[in-house]
Amino acid sequence: MYLTRFEINPQRRDARHYLSSPQRLHAGVLAAFPEHRESATGGRVLWRVDEGRHDAVLYIVSPDKPDLTHLVETIGRPTYGWQTRDYGPFLERLAEGDRWAFRLLANPVYNLPNPAGGRGKRVGHVTVDQQLNWFRRQTAKRGFVVEPSSAGAPDVLIRARRVRKFDRRGRTVTLATAVFEGTLTVTDPIALRGALTGGIGPGKGYGCGLMTLAAV
Repeated sequence: MYLTRFEINPQRRDARHYLSSPQRLHAGVLAAFPEHRESATGGRVLWRVDEGRHDAVLYIVSPDKPDLTHLVETIGRPTYGWQTRDYGPFLERLAEGDRWAFRLLANPVYNLPNPAGGRGKRVGHVTVDQQLNWFRRQTAKRGFVVEPSSAGAPDVLIRARRVRKFDRRGRTVTLATAVFEGTLTVTDPIALRGALTGGIGPGKGYGCGLMTLAAV
């Protein structure tokens, strides 16, 4: 697996065009892997855009090295290009009891009951409490826990919340997202590796689900 960092230049017109639609950016990311075919063995491509006031950074986790030349030419900073490193050694070093700072852009959802039976309609959580509760339910099965902070509450905050609407093949898609940040403790390294390479929650094709770790 590989982890890639790519700087987007929001001042470029094409960059603003891409950033306005997760569907469009998803197509741009997949174009970096012309031979890629997603499999059930953890080989999917995950991506996330971290947007600041004056900059934007695209992160990609993938089973193959990307070629982002087309994005550098249209939305990037040519002097920076992109940086790709082997993600495997880091993943293999994860151990029970490790503590890491984390960031996750997710699409917290729930299913409305279907009166006719079967799977209900998927609806996004929109309040802070709903989204935090959704995140807490993810932790145990993803191989980590979020310990209480000095204030006594779990050490996780929502840094950004938004509801986006964009077109996908002639229909309007509504996507409720939240950026979760905090400190986690590893409880199951294998499960956590699966979460880091397979994503957390739905909306992965729209830039959701990629969690990254950094030193505390």
